[in-house]
Amino acid sequence: MTPSRTRRALDRYSVLFGIAMLAAVLGNPISSVLSSLAEADPAAMGTGMALITLVLAGFLATARARGPVAVSAADASWRLLSPLPRASVLGRTARVLATVAVVAGIALGVALLAVLGAPDHLTWRLLTAVAIGVSLTVGGLAVAVLAQAEQQWNSWLNITLVVLVLLAAVSAGGQGRRVLSTVAAAPPSAGAVVAAVAATAAALLVRQAWSAITRMPARLILAASTRTGNAATAAVSLDPGSLTWIAEDNHWRSRTLKSKPWPRLPAPLALAWQDWRRLAARPALLGLMAGSVALPTLFAQAGAGMVAVLAGALAVAAMGVSGARRDAGNPAMAYLLGVDRRTALAARALLPALLSTLWLGAALVLLSAAGALPGGPWWLFAPAVAPALAAAALRIARRSPVDHAMPVIDTPGGAVPTGPLFWAMTGVDLALVGCAPFVLALVAEPATLTAALVAQAALGAATLGGYLARAR
Repeated sequence: MTPSRTRRALDRYSVLFGIAMLAAVLGNPISSVLSSLAEADPAAMGTGMALITLVLAGFLATARARGPVAVSAADASWRLLSPLPRASVLGRTARVLATVAVVAGIALGVALLAVLGAPDHLTWRLLTAVAIGVSLTVGGLAVAVLAQAEQQWNSWLNITLVVLVLLAAVSAGGQGRRVLSTVAAAPPSAGAVVAAVAATAAALLVRQAWSAITRMPARLILAASTRTGNAATAAVSLDPGSLTWIAEDNHWRSRTLKSKPWPRLPAPLALAWQDWRRLAARPALLGLMAGSVALPTLFAQAGAGMVAVLAGALAVAAMGVSGARRDAGNPAMAYLLGVDRRTALAARALLPALLSTLWLGAALVLLSAAGALPGGPWWLFAPAVAPALAAAALRIARRSPVDHAMPVIDTPGGAVPTGPLFWAMTGVDLALVGCAPFVLALVAEPATLTAALVAQAALGAATLGGYLARAR
């Protein structure tokens, strides 16, 4: 046996021995955890399945946004454009995608077991759930690869994402919970049939995806590789804000914008009008915001409704402050416009205030209808909270990049860099302070909401006024 073969054999032996030792050490803890997951709560089945469906939809959407077929800068510059067979150039990428899909599928299968439970035959039901989860992620990633190669498959992927979102909404309803209870009580043989069908469909999709990879045009792979390289650069520099800049620039770079005259409005409002036009030109984003109104109701069944309400309202408000962000990134252009900075910020605060009012009002109405909130006109908090959320969104848009020169604090749980921490809390701190009466009302659930509404309206207006007064 040659030295190279001996070395490879020793490497394989080391890997197998390590896996065997890891299985021996972690076997009992994993078995006990899985046994505890097998006892499902029937009341939480709908919420759990809705969250799993949304996670799967997010996985597919992320895969499509990434490419998903991409290579390194060196391979994109040399090997991809060479006469080498495409299968050999993209073989490593395919293996990475397969590994990610399998790992995500195993996690999805364990989550399915936790939601549906295992009244009997734990091992068999676990294997069935894992097989279904792996089939879903592997097949979904194969569809994402096909969508990268062909526009027809891209349309099918869009339909799949819409169907997953609708399934999440149906699962959270009463009828959906009854159907899930019936599925959980089905015999293991039925699950095995479903797993076999899902595995067969996934195998066919993988075969077609591999055929598409070998004939995929180089320009598509180069575009995906550029996006992946930009994301990797942002991750290495530890500045998450760069990712949103990249996504925004990539969206508008591929589109032709029509030139229109400035609207006949006062100067600050005319300057802020670009935010309204930019948002109106993205109907998919508006649809995503409208669909996310139901998320707080789902999270409320898991005990996290208050966090979902605040986070969602702040995220929606942040969708309408791109103009303030660009003014902060390019102060010279803002100076040339000749508009007072505080007046311009006040005009730019109208859109995030309106977005947060509509979204939060609808979310509170749904929460009240689902019984997650006590009786009372909770939707009145939406316009009272909107000024504080608009100020927080403007603060998020105008924050500086992460300052990695800030000190690192040693804690019992490990070292905590303060730069990313302060960056992440910028804007969130203002939202928590400005929405304090609303948060206290959600926690305390008072008999009457009048005092909390008055306090929130006053504090919200004061928060926005104070932020505009101190704006630099």
